[in-house]
Amino acid sequence: SEVEALMDLLRYCWGPSLAHCANSGSNAVGRRDGLLWYKDSGRHACGEFSMAVVQANNLLEDQSQIESGPLSSRELGLYGTFVGIYDGHGGPETSRYVNDHLFHHLKSKVLQPEANPSSASLLLLLIASVAVLTISADVIRKAIQATEEGFLALVTKQWSVKPQIAAVGSCCLLGVICSGTLYIANLGDSRVVLGRLVKATGEVLAMQLSAEHNAGLESVRQELCSLHPNDPQIVSRSIGDAYLKTAEFNREPLQAKFCLREPFKKPILSSEPSISAQPLQREDQFLIFASDGLWEHLSNQEAVDIVQHHPRSGSAKRLVKAALQAAAKKREIRCSDLEKINRGVRRHFHDDMTVIVVFLNSNLASRASSIGGPKTSIRGGGISLPPPNSLAPYAKLIHHNNS
Repeated sequence: SEVEALMDLLRYCWGPSLAHCANSGSNAVGRRDGLLWYKDSGRHACGEFSMAVVQANNLLEDQSQIESGPLSSRELGLYGTFVGIYDGHGGPETSRYVNDHLFHHLKSKVLQPEANPSSASLLLLLIASVAVLTISADVIRKAIQATEEGFLALVTKQWSVKPQIAAVGSCCLLGVICSGTLYIANLGDSRVVLGRLVKATGEVLAMQLSAEHNAGLESVRQELCSLHPNDPQIVSRSIGDAYLKTAEFNREPLQAKFCLREPFKKPILSSEPSISAQPLQREDQFLIFASDGLWEHLSNQEAVDIVQHHPRSGSAKRLVKAALQAAAKKREIRCSDLEKINRGVRRHFHDDMTVIVVFLNSNLASRASSIGGPKTSIRGGGISLPPPNSLAPYAKLIHHNNS
């Protein structure tokens, strides 16, 4: 068609070649060590990254991804890095859904042309948009809302045969680096911490960039704690958790323990994210994105010190290992003994942990929106029915080096 021909022409003129080859071998998809999966080092549009996941639940509820390359579904004009940490609760269904859909929704929201445009108007629109494509708080908010609506539609579809899906939800922490600006959006209690250099002293100080959402009202907190006795921190914002957002899902055939004693007219939980945007500075060294499983055992500054005082390669795994050592110490056992405990039982000692350390190159961060950079797509996560004491990742990594 004329439209497809125009798209092909624009991709040829402004976008990097879409031809790429997938890396093979363990270094491409990461490595496994019992319940630990890790990728010591990789490249993204603005620098390097390190990633690690350790499983505690019988089924891994944490999901995560890092995407680097085009940030528009039209694969042209806008490049950067996307990081997502999705900490599920009640099961893995919501976090897996977010992992599969959120980034695609974001790419689709960056540019939404008029319905049924003519080929001429589409060409003018696309030529103009190449220079003005941008990420914004509104684009991120719309992507999150589309993901929430998509999952609630899935709950509606499966309600009669799988009512427990209404009681499954996920925290959602995402970061986007584009045009020298860092965007952070959060629902729940995952956290991102910035390591910023203080020139006067040479220290690298921790700065928490995300706002956490825990239940504030005592009555709601008590109700939620009774529904989730194994979760020490109950969030007030999430994706999913349909049974606390729509009264039609807070009834039979949902298990009685999830049904509130009193009917509600307004949603108890919200899917509205906290969103911030800030220009990256030369002093900004790295970002630590992690689910609350890590932050239950390490302070912000402890995590920053670990990354700062060791080689970049293996940073995420090093943080996970430090958190495991802290968890073992609290229970007065050796870390080596803790690491021998099977998934499921392990949850009594610590939660699933996911960490992505993103190192920042200020020169690349400011230029990446127009020049592209390595194209990377990798996920850390578990399979549906892993064998005992193992974790298998769903991951892929592809690179394209621009000339």
